Formats: sequence, C-alpha cells, structure tokens
Amino acid sequence: MKVRFALLTGAVAALAVAVGVGAASAKSPRPAASAAASACTASIAIEGPFTGPVAQLGLEQLHFAELAVAQENKTYGMHVTLAQDDTQLMPSMATTKTQSIIASSAVAAIGPAGSQEVEAVGPLFGRAGLAFISGSATLPALAGSANPTFFRTVPDDDVQGPQDANYVIKHLHPKAVLLINDDEAYSQGLAKVMTPILQKAGIKVNNQTYNGTDTGATLANALSSLVTSQLNSKETVTILPWQTAANAQTFGQDAKQQGKKTTLFGTDGTDSPTQFTIPGTYVSNFGPDISHATSALDKSIVQGVKKYGPYGAFGVPTYSATQVAMQAIHSVCAKGQTPSRSNVLAAVRKTDIAPAKNPLGIKIAFTSKGDLVGSPGYLFKINSAGKYISIPNH
Repeated sequence: MKVRFALLTGAVAALAVAVGVGAASAKSPRPAASAAASACTASIAIEGPFTGPVAQLGLEQLHFAELAVAQENKTYGMHVTLAQDDTQLMPSMATTKTQSIIASSAVAAIGPAGSQEVEAVGPLFGRAGLAFISGSATLPALAGSANPTFFRTVPDDDVQGPQDANYVIKHLHPKAVLLINDDEAYSQGLAKVMTPILQKAGIKVNNQTYNGTDTGATLANALSSLVTSQLNSKETVTILPWQTAANAQTFGQDAKQQGKKTTLFGTDGTDSPTQFTIPGTYVSNFGPDISHATSALDKSIVQGVKKYGPYGAFGVPTYSATQVAMQAIHSVCAKGQTPSRSNVLAAVRKTDIAPAKNPLGIKIAFTSKGDLVGSPGYLFKINSAGKYISIPNH
C-alpha cells in the first residue's frame, strides 16, 4: 500500500506553490491553454482521516491530493483550491463534513477514505449532485443506485479479495488460516469474499472479529486474546484485512511474544512501512510502487512528496482521484463554461486518462456505476530489515 522509496525531508522548490494559488503558475512556462481555461477558478474538497488512529494513511492521501492540485493547476493554468475535511475514519464525522462540503461552493470532492464512510455519505452527495471520487473505498456494494455520484480509482473487493486468496492458496499452501475482520464494512467485505475461495481449496478458515475502533488497554487485550485463544499451530497463515496498520503490528508482536508462528497477510489499511514492519509479512495494495518508475510524471510525484516525509503507495490512487476532478474542471473551462456541480459531474463520467498520464499506469475510466474499468492489484513482502519489496501478485 506504500510506495517504496526513502523520502527525505525538506522543501521542494519546484513544487513550493501553495495549493490553489495561481501566482507561481503564472510565472512558470505551461502548455498553451484557451482563455477560458486560463481563467478557470473552482474549489474542491477532500475528506480523509487526517487525525486519529489512521492519520498516517489519511495524511498521505491529503499530501498526494495537494500535490495533484498544485501540479494540475500549474499544467492547465487553473486556480482550483482544495479544502480539507478531517473525518477520523468515522461515518458520523464524515456525515457532518459532507454536509459542510455540500453547503460550500465545492464542485467535486475527493474521498472519503473508508467504505463505511461512503455508505454514510453517498446518498447525501447523490442528492446534491456532487461528484465524489475515493482513492481507497473498496466495498463492492458502494457502486450503484444508492450512491449515484460515487467514483473510485481503486478496484473493489471482488477484484482484490480473489487475488489475495488465490495467492495464499498457490504460494503459502496453508491447511488452515485465521481470518480476523475489524468489524467495519471494508474488512467484513474482504473477509466475505475471501472465505469461500479458501474453503473451496480445502483450507479450514477460522473467522474472528474484533472492534477496530477500540483503543488503549481494551484494544491491547482484544488483540492479545485473539492470539492466545484463536491462533493455533495449524493456522500457518493469518489474514488481517484491517484499516489500522498499528493494530496489525501489535498482533504480530503478540504472536511472537507468545511463541506462535504464523505468516501474516495484510491488506490496504495495513500497508504502512513506518507502522507495520513484521518480517515475512505479505501486504496487498491497490496502489503501485512508483519509487523507481522512469516516467516524468512518476518522477515528479516521487520528488514532490519528499517534503512530506515517508509516504508511499496508499496515496497514489488519491493522486489519481484528484487528477480526475481537476481534469474534469479543466474540460469544463476549456468549453468556455463555468464549473458547476452538474457539468463537472458530467465530465467526471466521461473520464478517459491514458496509462502514461497517471501514476496508476492503467487507463482511468469509469463504468456506469462509477467503478474503475481497469483491475489493478499489487503485492509486497516485508523483508528482514522491515522494508516493503514489490512482488508479483499472481
């Protein structure tokens, strides 16, 4: 879930443009644009968990979005601002923030991050006619009539779940697995998809649940208890489709302390090179490793995120989600129109970004339900030094 590059602190002069401010772009060379596009002004918003237990991932999404806004503003000579709405990955907070966004002048939104949040706010965005593009919500049921203005730049669980389950079957060869969900929509959705595939292969699946919103001693006791009471010697693989990497780290440390051996297999939310570093662990993700990519765009993204510290692949789909909104706004302005929720939504539906023009490396286009047409998937293994190494996912 993280881009594997050693990021250094320090400002990057080429990208020191404040998001939404057009002064620097006016001084820099840029491609020719129509008069309408050069006068293009609009506002968008991003919802994400910028504080709280998964702030590491939320801030990564925020910074990739900020970078995308800055770069697209510069490329197209636009003046688009990005408002920030912290949800802490809580549906109730996401609802409040969504109501504020709807009451604002925003013509599109990025996020929210969690499937459970999209479940809560999708109908609100739909009634407002406001496009919202998530770079991490994967529950299959989100795409449909209940959320008519929802789009995502990640595959849903019906893509990732089978990929992960089949990798476990073909390469790890367990006779039994412990599969623990964190009682949230994302985690439950992946568990539901993976379980029958594993069982069909003759693998015994021990499905367990803990409350992923617990904290402190309650959380510590719950994780330790799962290791003590549920993890047995036959369960040579433990699958953790969780949204909090620090919890996965605690679980792995508890297993080691109790002398229990199992190979951990995490999914998107556990992908955090600074928080989840158990050697031998597998982590799947919907974002690619662009740390050594050779394209000018990927290099500019790697360079651009240096000033934010150690970030990775989890933010890449949010960069692309922001690209979708920015290019939709640009296409509206290029036609001499003023960006509005209705014409930006229409432009988002027509998104067609070539693989070479986005960091996902696939064509970005949407089905009628808002799902990504392509089906990317990525897998990493944590080595003895705690580093994430990209490996084939099949």
